[in-house]
Amino acid sequence: MTQQLAQSLGAQREELLTCVHCGFCLPACPTYNRLGDEADSPRGRLYLMRGVVEGRLDPASDAFRVHIDRCLGCRACEPVCPSGVRYGALLELAREVTARQHRPPVLTRLLLVTFGSARMAGMLFALGRAIRGLGLAALLSRILPARGLLGSARLGLGMLASSVAWPRLRHVGAGVNGRGPKEAPAAPKEPRGRVGILRGCVQEGLYGRVNQATRRVLDANGFEVVEIPGQGCCGALHAHGGALDEARRLARVNIARFEAADVDLVVVNAAGCGATMKEYGHLLREDPGFADRARSLSQRTRDLMELLAEVGPRGGGPLSCSVAYDHPCHLLHAQGVGDAPLAVLSVIPAMDVRVVTNASECCGGAGIYGMTHPELGGHIGRDKVTAVQATAADVASTPNPGCMMQIGAGLRLAGAPQHVVHPVELLDESYRRAGYYT
Repeated sequence: MTQQLAQSLGAQREELLTCVHCGFCLPACPTYNRLGDEADSPRGRLYLMRGVVEGRLDPASDAFRVHIDRCLGCRACEPVCPSGVRYGALLELAREVTARQHRPPVLTRLLLVTFGSARMAGMLFALGRAIRGLGLAALLSRILPARGLLGSARLGLGMLASSVAWPRLRHVGAGVNGRGPKEAPAAPKEPRGRVGILRGCVQEGLYGRVNQATRRVLDANGFEVVEIPGQGCCGALHAHGGALDEARRLARVNIARFEAADVDLVVVNAAGCGATMKEYGHLLREDPGFADRARSLSQRTRDLMELLAEVGPRGGGPLSCSVAYDHPCHLLHAQGVGDAPLAVLSVIPAMDVRVVTNASECCGGAGIYGMTHPELGGHIGRDKVTAVQATAADVASTPNPGCMMQIGAGLRLAGAPQHVVHPVELLDESYRRAGYYT
């Protein structure tokens, strides 16, 4: 078994050798910056992976598992790497190794099984919405202790409580003298393309309003939006957790469903999901029946903000508020999309967008990292919350549900008044005020 596991990394030996240990990744790594341990840096983890491939390090050892497990997977190291190391793909292989040698935490195993089943995920989110709607999530997140197992539960409940809609959105700038265009720009006369939206798991389960806003905004910008029946989890959580076989199974399902709908583009409004779908080609590169199909779908996948910025979104009505914008790691680093969300927000009259200081650093969410690594994830998360609060903005915004929940929970637990919204919610409200919707 040990030899077989080493071979899974060994197949990527050339990728590992690409790292020249220059150290450019060190300042970009959140865990290295907090811990100061070379083994908790990207180049240190790559060195450990080489140790496994070369037989110098037992993949079952804690020396390998602990440092691989501590990585956020934020991929901030990739854009600064002069050698172009595909760190994210190598990390997933390393986690597949550790997951087969050591049973992942119970919470991780439970979520991987649940998200792999549409029925189970639906039941989980229905329960979550009920707890949220009854106010139990908000109440318990205030009274539970901050440390230990209950501390992780407190954070999880805070994340759930923070997923409610921003109650002030419909009332922001009421009576403001600012004006949008005197005449609402007409929608494009010809359809800009036939698109399908990935509904997602967390997005559809807790942020259904974001998916609805996405559909309205795309329609207002001239896209033909078609429903994609039978789609499911994109596999992001499974890939990041080392369950690559299950991630591939889920990818095949989505590839088949989007192909059947004959869409020009796949639109994703969750950064983590979009990054994974754009890498289906790599995930299924050794599958003769799906390799070409996966590459094709990856090439046709667009983040919502990326697509809107490409076509130039219509302007809308004024929203007189200030917004603290934060970059999701898997949009900025993994997908290389940084300016697009800001370009989209810039078309909303009267709105003041303030980019958070050190916005390129991870918020500490990284899926469920904040709950499985409460001390380190909490440290990183508190730094992000402090940066958001320093903007003194009315509301925070970031285009990824995991980041929305992590930052939202941090603000809530810190007693801050700000909510967190997806940028498309702001654009959708701007369009409503401009009269684009009947």
